[in-house]
Amino acid sequence: MKNNPLENARQQLLDIAKILELDKKTIDRLLKIENLVSGEISVKLDNGKTKKFKAWRSQHNNAVGPYKGGIRFHEETTEEEVKALSMWMTWKTAIVGIPYGGGKGGVAVNPKTLSKSELQRLSRGYIRLIAKAIGSDKDIPAPDVNTNAEIMGWMLDEYEKIIGRKDPGALTGKPLELGGSRGRTEATGLGGSYVLDSFVKKLKKQKKAVSVAIQGFGNVGSYFAKFVHENGYKVVAVSDSKNTLYNEKGLDIRKAFDYKAKNDTFKGFVGGKLLPSEAVLGLNVDILVPAALENAVSEENVSKINAKNILEMANGPVTPKAEEILANKKILIVPDVLANTGGVAVSYFEWVQNLANYYWEKEEISAKLKKLMDSAFAAVWAEYERMSKTTKKATLRQAAYSLAVQKVVKAMQARGEL
Repeated sequence: MKNNPLENARQQLLDIAKILELDKKTIDRLLKIENLVSGEISVKLDNGKTKKFKAWRSQHNNAVGPYKGGIRFHEETTEEEVKALSMWMTWKTAIVGIPYGGGKGGVAVNPKTLSKSELQRLSRGYIRLIAKAIGSDKDIPAPDVNTNAEIMGWMLDEYEKIIGRKDPGALTGKPLELGGSRGRTEATGLGGSYVLDSFVKKLKKQKKAVSVAIQGFGNVGSYFAKFVHENGYKVVAVSDSKNTLYNEKGLDIRKAFDYKAKNDTFKGFVGGKLLPSEAVLGLNVDILVPAALENAVSEENVSKINAKNILEMANGPVTPKAEEILANKKILIVPDVLANTGGVAVSYFEWVQNLANYYWEKEEISAKLKKLMDSAFAAVWAEYERMSKTTKKATLRQAAYSLAVQKVVKAMQARGEL
């Protein structure tokens, strides 16, 4: 497989293990996926036929706490991808300082080809496949690519039917009516905007002078664009799988957000010109934000990158080899394991609210999220500065991984596992 995400995830771990001088036993333990549930989901289609879909739930490490991670519905989802994402989740939860390990789930399906009733049957079938492996004290799934609060509601209902009791903390990202948290839908984008603020302060730049281009306009990219636009940044480009919408003077993101939601396309939008979808990667901007899928920036296209800095809002959007090339050009990358942890942070808040049966207002959620994200960025930046004194080519990813891996290792040692 070209740019296998699992190999990328493993390489990133091996790179920091070398710097931290971890022994072979520890490295092997951290590379290991602790549990994998896999199988096929049979779904009865509306026409009476039955179709099967491959599905997985990967559980990487739970030394710090229960496994945590989203469920994605995407036709290109693979076992290797789900395993990689579960490993990245372990580092994310450690970096943001919440008591979780890493998990991830996926179904190889294009949900746009299914009716709503077919999608519900698929969602319930997925939960039946993984039910024994999840629970509020074991593994807490959440939405990811092409899944949402409605799907989490169906999944929670199916899970509670299977176990015969209520357990709202078993899944997060649920509808408010089922114990969901206010602010969860936009949490990843909002958390990323807080990280961008902290990063720009370190660059000693004014927000209005910072140009931003965002690849991907799904849940993460669109809300990130909305928040940074409202915060005074100049968003010059946003893209989806078909087009890049560009205006060098800055886009009116609120209008673009509403237009895309209504028309499912940027075509016809007044206030920006259309470019090919991949053009967003080559724009000369201060901050490029890959917010779509993994491997967006690879050896094949890294030479086209003209951005001064990159902030990763997707999971694994820059391959290790591409990152090495960018580091040699002194392009700073704020890694995914720091930048896009807002979603899992608010999922944690939702879980806490479910366990306590007490709920916070949206303003409280946003304030708690800002505190977590600011603290995580400060810790990573301090580690980056410390590492830079001894390693000329230290990166923010190495700093983030250094903190995360050490935290997980200490938890495993405290348990007597190492």
